[in-house]
Amino acid sequence: MTSESKIERKPTILCLHGFRTSGAILRKQIQKWPTSVLHQFHFHFIDGPLPSQGKSDVEGIYDPPYFEWFGTSKDPTSCENLESCLEFIENYMVKHGPFDGLLGFSQGAVLSAALAGLQARGVALTKVPKIKFVIIISGSKLQSSSLAAGIAYSPSIACPSLHFLSEKDFLMPSGMELLRSFVEPLVINHSKGHTVPRLDDKSLKIVGRFIQNISKL
Repeated sequence: MTSESKIERKPTILCLHGFRTSGAILRKQIQKWPTSVLHQFHFHFIDGPLPSQGKSDVEGIYDPPYFEWFGTSKDPTSCENLESCLEFIENYMVKHGPFDGLLGFSQGAVLSAALAGLQARGVALTKVPKIKFVIIISGSKLQSSSLAAGIAYSPSIACPSLHFLSEKDFLMPSGMELLRSFVEPLVINHSKGHTVPRLDDKSLKIVGRFIQNISKL
């Protein structure tokens, strides 16, 4: 395959939704982005393995059903059954892949970042091709006492990454800590809080740089 054909092929992204939402909801959230960005990728949306264990913050905004990626209390970054969640995602990727990258929002972003690190350590996603990039929207480090969570971020994750951060996001401090766990991350700062933001002209330029970078992979 020539370098030119690699650039022309649209990357396929597995998209992991936020806490107590769904793949259908994340699809609607991503539709805020202009077609000039959306047409650069094939987006594949899935639901988490667990039905929502409590009230969703998007009730009244988006229709149910709602799902979670791993058992948790009120903190979307903490988890109780990480290993079974990782197995669920890997089995899905084996069946429906290959996938070039991961995109995650909130709890899905926590997972996407951790998966990139865990795959690099050889402890997760061992049955699927290497993840080439991640897009992290309102991300955070995974809070877990499990062995997997302990090794996901050290050494730094070399996987190309694009991070969306907002000072109005309650996950901003942990999002900044996560940012420091990646090698040469690209960052989009916005003012919309804990959400998938629209892309202004400045953000579009950064997305364009990211697309150019991953097109070389």
